[in-house]
Amino acid sequence: MSNKIKEEQSNIKRKRTPREPLKDRTTVFLGALTLALAFVFILIAPKFFAQTAVSLGMDDQTVIDEVQYRHPLSGLSLDEPLEDLQIYGVMIDNHVDAWPPAGIDQAALVIEAPVEASISRMLAFFSEDQHVEAIGPVRSARPYYLDWNNELDALYAHVGGSNTALDLIASGGTFDFNQYWNGGFYWRSSYRYAPHNVFTSTEDMAAYVEERDEAGRAPELLYGVWKFDDSMMEGDDVTAVAIDFSAPTYYAEWEYNVEQNRYVRSQAGLAHKTDEGNQIMANNVVVVVTDIEVIDSVGRRDVRTTGEGEGYLFQDGVMMEVTWRKPSATERLRFYNEDDQEVAMNAGITWIEVIGSVEDMKIEE
Repeated sequence: MSNKIKEEQSNIKRKRTPREPLKDRTTVFLGALTLALAFVFILIAPKFFAQTAVSLGMDDQTVIDEVQYRHPLSGLSLDEPLEDLQIYGVMIDNHVDAWPPAGIDQAALVIEAPVEASISRMLAFFSEDQHVEAIGPVRSARPYYLDWNNELDALYAHVGGSNTALDLIASGGTFDFNQYWNGGFYWRSSYRYAPHNVFTSTEDMAAYVEERDEAGRAPELLYGVWKFDDSMMEGDDVTAVAIDFSAPTYYAEWEYNVEQNRYVRSQAGLAHKTDEGNQIMANNVVVVVTDIEVIDSVGRRDVRTTGEGEGYLFQDGVMMEVTWRKPSATERLRFYNEDDQEVAMNAGITWIEVIGSVEDMKIEE
């Protein structure tokens, strides 16, 4: 637009009719009224909504919690929702020759259960938004871990497995990631002896998922999520809980750290740390009591994963007796209080300890 045209437009003056002054006064009045009402709303709205929150039994933190998004696996606060988040389940070797582990301190969820020879093994869950350079040592599959893995539609990383586990995988329903057939996504460390030296990473697992997705072989993600809450849990004060897997080498203990409001793990009486020296800790520890039976001369176990049973939840330095429920192999394992309401987890890391008798658990008050 030329300067001349701009000058002409700025010099144009509307001719007013005799009624236009009235219109101007009306416009000014309405504008002033609108501003006044807006000012009053700004003054009283916060008090109104705060009183409403109090009348509903909510505090300021509750109101904040209701509007924020949470990570589907860890429950940590997010600025925006994460949808269709791929989960990775990795079988972690806990044989003494496999110590120390790698990457397990970064898992959002870990399920520990006994295998043969009174040794425990862990199923550690990671998500595709994480970057973990080394996870392992990765070990073989057992059938009961499949039920916990498949409830999250997770990729299942393992190195071979028992005949029963491999037959179940072959029958479908598991997003399988067996090192036997996918060695390019794993590596063997020269600093450890086989079979305790196989590792993978979140980058390798992501690459495999992408490959399967492009081939139309990745499963649909339908898993449910837990309830999470940042408030302190009420219960009986307990400073530590120990899990006895029948062998002193695998005696695990979780001690509550008041300053960090987390549980610090030790194993065989020593601080349980990763190969990078990171202390293994948890925000929630749950003990699941279920039926466990030795089924062969090797000492393999049959562990009941579905139905319901006795459980104990440790949070915030207190213990709550709970009932665990898992209606089917593909539905989430959840925990309920005496009022039959689902118990909310603290955001962060959760470890689930699976034992065959409450006598395998020892608490320190």
